[in-house]
Amino acid sequence: MLKATYKKHNLLFKQASGTSRGIMTKKETWFIILEENEQKGIGECGILRGLSTDDRPDYEQKLHWACQNIHLGEQKLWDELIEFPSIQFGLEMAFLSLKSENPFVLFPSDFTENTKSISINGLVWMGDEVFMKAQIEDKIKQGFSCVKLKIGAIDFDKELNLLRFIRANFDKETIEIRVDANGAFNSNEALIKINQLSGFKLHSIEQPIKKNETDMMSVLCKSTSIPIALDEELIGVFSTEEKENLLQKVKPQYIVLKPSFVGGFRGTLEWISLAEKYNIGWWITSALESNVGLNAIAQFTFTLNTTMAQGLGTGSLYTNNFDCPLTVSDGQLWYDKHKDWIIDFEGFQ
Repeated sequence: MLKATYKKHNLLFKQASGTSRGIMTKKETWFIILEENEQKGIGECGILRGLSTDDRPDYEQKLHWACQNIHLGEQKLWDELIEFPSIQFGLEMAFLSLKSENPFVLFPSDFTENTKSISINGLVWMGDEVFMKAQIEDKIKQGFSCVKLKIGAIDFDKELNLLRFIRANFDKETIEIRVDANGAFNSNEALIKINQLSGFKLHSIEQPIKKNETDMMSVLCKSTSIPIALDEELIGVFSTEEKENLLQKVKPQYIVLKPSFVGGFRGTLEWISLAEKYNIGWWITSALESNVGLNAIAQFTFTLNTTMAQGLGTGSLYTNNFDCPLTVSDGQLWYDKHKDWIIDFEGFQ
């Protein structure tokens, strides 16, 4: 008989991490554990407070409902949980884990055999100019050929100076730069700022203005001197029709896909299918999951045969993450199959 339980776990950042929405010191996540015929499966349901569409007062109540009604099966649960994409993802992961020979190998491939890797970007968090510059130097020293800077929190001229520093030492062929504004720009000034940024030969800018300003975002995507990637704009867009309408209206150059925000692998594949229909590029990034969720996303991403740098370098952010086979070397994510997973479920809340 199939049984489902869930446990909460607070992930603690090694150092406070800044975005234009504020400083994060911890991240809440929940794990769904499935048990059947002495087999176990695990899935992660993670939200980001103030950002996830399912950051709602009834979140844990819905998680409890899902576990109580696990007998309904994956398809029925999926349909019932359409407004809770992170729970959809956690269940999707847990069912795959339960069916797998190894509960942590969901998509066997050359990646899980440790013969091929995934190119990832080095993430530079917001902070003062000295802190951000130190991070940039560290990421380049670590061998990353793509760095992503969170911008929009400090003085814009100082952010331009950081980009100037990178380009004074590395051309665009050596270091690819992505910036993520997390909706920080005022719609009246966004195009001016984008034009100022364009001199630094950037790969792209994510979400320059807040979500739901689709008329203005459409104008920006048409007029921009830097490719624009939609990120937060995709959150809470559930139906295929809504997704297609958004892409047709805004016509972004890229979309950024976080499985916890868009309904797991299934939701991600639907967005990719629509993006490719309209010749829109895409890449996948974590939503700061623990190594359990990150592992699942990385294995899935590898199966899509993309050569772009992905946003999957977040495994070392926490003091209380789980030891696992994921390792980063020279800007590449590897799966060291000789390393073991170490997870103590008893230590969860």
